[in-house]
Amino acid sequence: MATVQQIVALIRSHARGDRERFARIAEQMAETAAGRGQEKIAAEIRALLREADASAGPVAKSRDPIPMLRPRGELVGVMSVANPDVRLSDMVLDDHLLARLRKIVKEQCERSKLEARGLQPRRKFLLVGPPGTGKTMSTAAVATELGLPLFTILLDGLITKYMGETASKLRLVFDAMSERRAVYLFDEVDALATSRATDNDVGEARRILNSFLQFLDEDRSTSLVFAATNHPELLDRAIFRRFNASLHFELPGPPLVRPLVESVLSNFDLDRIDWAAVTSGAANLSQAEIVRAADDAARDAVLDHDNVVDTELLLASLADSHRVRPLT
Repeated sequence: MATVQQIVALIRSHARGDRERFARIAEQMAETAAGRGQEKIAAEIRALLREADASAGPVAKSRDPIPMLRPRGELVGVMSVANPDVRLSDMVLDDHLLARLRKIVKEQCERSKLEARGLQPRRKFLLVGPPGTGKTMSTAAVATELGLPLFTILLDGLITKYMGETASKLRLVFDAMSERRAVYLFDEVDALATSRATDNDVGEARRILNSFLQFLDEDRSTSLVFAATNHPELLDRAIFRRFNASLHFELPGPPLVRPLVESVLSNFDLDRIDWAAVTSGAANLSQAEIVRAADDAARDAVLDHDNVVDTELLLASLADSHRVRPLT
């Protein structure tokens, strides 16, 4: 059966004329029904959606979040929940990577087409790349595009010193995936999936990894599972086979520097910027570091430079970002 939150959200979106949101919630209800073996109900909902879509006019959008439950009981401290509003159109990423993220969303939105041919949309993705390159934000953007909540698994609450307790908590997380369709993110997954061949391997670490691999294998939910790592070399090779695809995030190349800076400084006159110099100054910085430097420059411009952002100010902020980078 649909949850009370879904019914309320469905009625609210209908009352506001938000057909896109109405369709997303109805699709979630169909997924819930299908996950419980109620295939006839799921098929009927989807048929009605297709019928409504065929006669739909222009779509109005709403930012009103879908009501959702908070983690309760033993999941408190193990997962956090967010209702993100960042969209893929807000992301400044390599075109190829952005296209792959859009394909993930499309597969989920048009899953009925795939199912009609005996196919399933991909649900499990490994995100690999340096810190600050957009892995977590991309996961949030996918959740936004699908109208789903984002649950982040908190490894400090999941991994405990007590033998067997971590595996029990992992089972609770995967049970939640089956009960509630959402986007689930295991950040810094290398803490769970370190290679069994490492010199410091201990029995409990092997048991945690084996449990994680088993739960991934057994997962038949309709939720999306993302796992992010800054250190793919630490991962056990078996973990790669459990995911449908790996998405590789890189430090931004020169073509992305200007859009990143402009996304932060859109309220300033940037005619005085020497973009070649700024691009050179941003070399080897991550997206997050460039955005932070532009944000710092904006504050300095407002407080000390009569609202003027120039090349010198930006370069000084970028240089500060280089100086505070952690040693690797």
